Amino acid sequence: MLACMMLITSALATDAKVDFSQAPGVVIDHIPASEQRYIGSPSLAILPDGAYVASHDEFGPKSQYDTSAISHIFRSDDKGLTWRETARIDGAFWSSLFVHRGALYLLGPRNEYGDILIRRSGDGGTTWTTPKDKKTGLLAEGQYHCAPMPVIEHDDRLWRGMEDAGGGEKWGHRFRAMMMSADTDADLLDAKSWRFSNYLARNPAWLNGTFNAWLEGNAVVTPKGGIVDILRVDTTPKATGESAAIVRINRNGKKAAFDPEKDFIHFPGGSKKFAIRYDPETKRYWSLTNYVPDKHKGSKPAATRNTLALASSHDLRAWTVNCVLLYHPDVEKHGFQSVDWQFDGNDIVAACRTACDDGLGGAHNMHDANFLTFHRFKDFRTLALENSVAGWRE
Repeated sequence: MLACMMLITSALATDAKVDFSQAPGVVIDHIPASEQRYIGSPSLAILPDGAYVASHDEFGPKSQYDTSAISHIFRSDDKGLTWRETARIDGAFWSSLFVHRGALYLLGPRNEYGDILIRRSGDGGTTWTTPKDKKTGLLAEGQYHCAPMPVIEHDDRLWRGMEDAGGGEKWGHRFRAMMMSADTDADLLDAKSWRFSNYLARNPAWLNGTFNAWLEGNAVVTPKGGIVDILRVDTTPKATGESAAIVRINRNGKKAAFDPEKDFIHFPGGSKKFAIRYDPETKRYWSLTNYVPDKHKGSKPAATRNTLALASSHDLRAWTVNCVLLYHPDVEKHGFQSVDWQFDGNDIVAACRTACDDGLGGAHNMHDANFLTFHRFKDFRTLALENSVAGWRE
């Protein structure tokens, strides 16, 4: 009987075929869960010629995320309908793509909690500079953490949220919030061009003793023209609701400050990675977040990533869920997370770390994604809750 069951199992495994029909959007890349290399850290940039460039890294037991992480670069010349891989980079993790002065850059740690590196591409992502030393892209040696967060320009400087990971060994507790910045005219590959603020450590007494960590900070220009670092907040199970933290940065980028009495905000999806960008047309800030609908409130918020929502704010403090864009009823093995996105005219275009069915058993879990997917959300400024996908409220 056992031999018969093994033969049946083997036959089923042999007959299994890749099936992308359940993956939302356009599939950019796919790695089966059986390879134990998972897709992480989506980033998306729009080149001056209108082409899209996307990236992701690899994590998991069969990857090299903890030594010299691998990142993959993809390009689309038809507005996201089709994609091709243009580069495989050894030594890039949690990294952001951004365009500055016509060149494409990739900025992030070498590996988990590694040195900060930056690379430049002059041909849209096919060839890249090599960060050999502090003149060619090695920006800081030490232990650093981030996600592919926005790099923004303001007051003749580029700004990028980052965390120092030298505050201990425990996940979350070790992260200290900071901001890095550089003059817009500087050589971005030269470490001397970059300035770092002071590091702010967590305080477990915050949020009535439920505060665990802050991480993956967004550089954002406030309505009054200041710079802040808005971070994801991880809390203990005793916390009610989801929060974000607003760290204030002074004008020269050297000083970071935080007041726990007034700088925590309620933020839908705040316990997962989110990116914030400002839209001059609506004079609102927008984000794509893993909002938790009422029907899933019993689950751990940080592990509930089966819902992707469009949210907005006029002041960075009061946030509204405008529309639910993606949804799956299963929270265990389905996730639409760590989304990076850009405005493209009246649309939002996005790269998503997606865990879903693939005909091969699906994702390892909601966190360990098996897809990188591309999405276009048309006429985002007009979207409302009645335009949401089905199922998220029933």
